[in-house]
Amino acid sequence: METNFFEPTLPPVNAVGKPMDRVDGRAKVMGAARYSAEYPVNGLVHGVLKTSDIAKGKITNIDTSAAAKEPGVISILTYQNIPKPAKVPSALKEEKKWQAAQSYLPMQDAEIHYAGEPVALVVADTLERATQAAALIKVSYQVEKPIDSYHDPKADLFDPQKIQNGKTDGHKVRGNPETAYASAPVKHEATYVHAINHHNPMEPAATTAVWEGSDRLTVYESTQNITMSQGSLANLLGIPRDQIRIVTHHLGGGFGCKGSFWPHTILTVLAARAVNRPLRLVLTRPQMYTSVGHREDQEQTLKIGATQEGKLVSMIHEKKSTTSPWDNYAESNSKVVNMLYACPNFSARYELARANVMTSVWMRAPGEAPGSFALESSMDDLAHQLNMDPLQFRLLNYADKDYSDNGKPWSSKSLKECYARGAELFGWSKRNPKPGQTRRGKKLVGMGMATATYPVHSAQGTARVRLFADGHAVVQSGATDLGTGTWTVMTQVGADALGLPPEKVRFELGDTRLPTAPGSGGSQAAGTVSSSIMAAAEDLWKKVIDMAVGDKKSPLYKAKPTDVKVELGRMFLKKNPQKGETLVAALSRSGMTDIEGMAMGKYGSGYEEKHFAAAGGAAGSPEEPGGKNEKGEEKKPSGHSMHSFGAHFCEVEVDPDFGTIRVTRWVGVHGVGQVLNLKTATSQLYGGAIFGIGSALMEETFRDPNYARYTNHNLAEYHIPVNADIPDMKIEFVPEKDPYINALGVKGIGEIGIVGVAAAVANAVYNATGKRMRSLPMTPDKMLQALRTSA
Repeated sequence: METNFFEPTLPPVNAVGKPMDRVDGRAKVMGAARYSAEYPVNGLVHGVLKTSDIAKGKITNIDTSAAAKEPGVISILTYQNIPKPAKVPSALKEEKKWQAAQSYLPMQDAEIHYAGEPVALVVADTLERATQAAALIKVSYQVEKPIDSYHDPKADLFDPQKIQNGKTDGHKVRGNPETAYASAPVKHEATYVHAINHHNPMEPAATTAVWEGSDRLTVYESTQNITMSQGSLANLLGIPRDQIRIVTHHLGGGFGCKGSFWPHTILTVLAARAVNRPLRLVLTRPQMYTSVGHREDQEQTLKIGATQEGKLVSMIHEKKSTTSPWDNYAESNSKVVNMLYACPNFSARYELARANVMTSVWMRAPGEAPGSFALESSMDDLAHQLNMDPLQFRLLNYADKDYSDNGKPWSSKSLKECYARGAELFGWSKRNPKPGQTRRGKKLVGMGMATATYPVHSAQGTARVRLFADGHAVVQSGATDLGTGTWTVMTQVGADALGLPPEKVRFELGDTRLPTAPGSGGSQAAGTVSSSIMAAAEDLWKKVIDMAVGDKKSPLYKAKPTDVKVELGRMFLKKNPQKGETLVAALSRSGMTDIEGMAMGKYGSGYEEKHFAAAGGAAGSPEEPGGKNEKGEEKKPSGHSMHSFGAHFCEVEVDPDFGTIRVTRWVGVHGVGQVLNLKTATSQLYGGAIFGIGSALMEETFRDPNYARYTNHNLAEYHIPVNADIPDMKIEFVPEKDPYINALGVKGIGEIGIVGVAAAVANAVYNATGKRMRSLPMTPDKMLQALRTSA
């Protein structure tokens, strides 16, 4: 069928997919890569926050006299004298103009709602002087007894109706789960507890604010989302967003805590305006625990019913967690429970309790990571209850469509291949199904596995591609690089789109002056930005093709543009591939120095709808016409459900005398569509597994129940894995093509590596000891207690 849009093409793999070294690697090891606290700014002064010692109460007095006498102190700002924003987040939330996590802005009045809340901001000529002055400020409070969590006897659990601050429905019912569970021959019910986690990136959050007059602002910000930061500041300050520039060229990690907009940023901007000087503020490590969110403390109760043969008939998921005094944020754990296996009946509900804590926020694989811990642990228990191999039990309940989304077909799913390859690499067949029977010297040895999945979140963004006649190119998009390889993989995409070697392509990101792109979060950056670059390249192709078919010296002279195809920067006739020339050749002959393409690219359902429905076919079947329904109306495309899938296999050793758990072998196999760079993608999956192992075995933030203060807000006592904690790992990808999600068939990989990891470790621990660990982290004290319990 004739179409009126330029058919996107998938170039053969050349640079894309190769394990190319990082293009930003040299700058980082040489110290040339600038982070947000490192930009040289003339006249720069430094800010330091003074934060509250209490979690609930009211400021009765702030004594700044001693601090003000310190050398170099320029200003001390409190709620009494800091400039007020045009609007506060709570007002913007009511107007539906607030997308950030926390709708409360400190330092607007005397009230204190959580420990570590900013109460003063000291500005001085050096960081050391500002730090010293902040330490001399004395704050008096009228103290009230705080609520520390949903466990607090004073906490009131409530039904939020919607979670994630209104973005997601808190209730889900499919079929008749209660009746199905009640009549199920095989039942399993268990409660799982997840500790508070903090992100702990290597680079602390930092803001450098530079005012140019009263209404133009440049901010060097450690953010995963420059577009959100720009919009949030514009709304708070009441100035047009195009008068605000956000720059984030490099990030030292984020894991979600830099994916939102936080109070310290606007406070820095307001303070810079007050002192009329460029101002830099860097959070201390303890302040990172009370300034940029956390993974909430939570518990999940999961009921699963099955037949005697092992077929799932019902799943009922309930969750309780802690939220702030203002926002209804909770991770949507039930989504992964609802979609991963074939089950006809399902329900989910959430309960929240308000406490004196700041608003929690997404943390790597929000919802899917803790949700999979409950689901995959319960699946392992049910397999044992049914005397079935855990892998075979999962295959028996394999979902050949998305039951959670009206039975939509998958855009692609390679989970069975992941299971098979992972089991082969790991040696799953050698696993002893009887718990507690395998030893290596004194150590108990066990094997476990779990399924991984993560959704494709639909997004869109823009990119600009400029090709020069001398054979080099500049590719631009306002994306961010968390440190995971965006600089590199987008250089590879641009190189293949234009048929140039990667060293001839310069990719630019991290600046709101560039074309708008989504943030690096939700595993959407790679899929969206690569699609945007391809769309911009297609726009450029059209212009060069039009130039070539009108040029007597071109082999394509007088050809129809629709008869011309482009692959790796070469234009040629579809019916005669030998007849053609490169984009650079046509451009050089034209006498033009350069030519530019710019376009919007889509990722996920938006891409599918545009590129398949526009062609007259149903989204689920691009070769077939959409047709009409009984009323004579054009049928809408049914669409696909879009997810990545994978499988984890884990071996552990448990010391029965000390309760220590050590992961000794790990295999992860994933189906994630087109891999852009084998080296950086493998590193991402290593990182995800290590992140999950840390959550499983050691990561936990303690909040004092009496004072609602964190007691281990530092890297000395918040334990994370080091090299000695992690064995050699094997990570592989199974080949997978997905034409529906974006121009290259790329799925995001930032989150899937952690989903199911904690459960794989717990399942291995159960196989080693016969003891089911349902509380994270699985620390030695918990393990010893379980080993000493006869049940």
